[in-house]
Amino acid sequence: MIYLVIGLAGVVGSVLRYIAGEGIKLHWMTPFPIDTLLINLSGSFLLGMLYYYLTCSRLSPLWYKAIGTGLLGSFTTFSAFSMETVVLLQQGLEMLALLYFMTSLWGGLLLSSLGYYSVQHRWYRLPLKGKKPL
Repeated sequence: MIYLVIGLAGVVGSVLRYIAGEGIKLHWMTPFPIDTLLINLSGSFLLGMLYYYLTCSRLSPLWYKAIGTGLLGSFTTFSAFSMETVVLLQQGLEMLALLYFMTSLWGGLLLSSLGYYSVQHRWYRLPLKGKKPL
């Protein structure tokens, strides 16, 4: 059952990623992979929110696996980030590659933290399962 739920959520995440990526590309024509950056950063924020909320709520862990691993796991992509960094380097755009790398790394960490703490401070009266989140 869990494989089916994660798989279905993954299908939804992949389709959302494609739609978001194409929509972003319509507005920004640049060698900088802004579509992957924005998708990965928004996914980091959402995963931070989701992690705090689901670890403090009475919802089944299946929800975290479905949304975190399935939906957001297929929405964001480390492999595209890696390959786009290599392509920028191969094109001789070292500074752009460095900017992309650092923005993705530090931006992802920052936005995951912001997502986590935004839920922590917004919904501080969640019904807890008897444990505090990490």
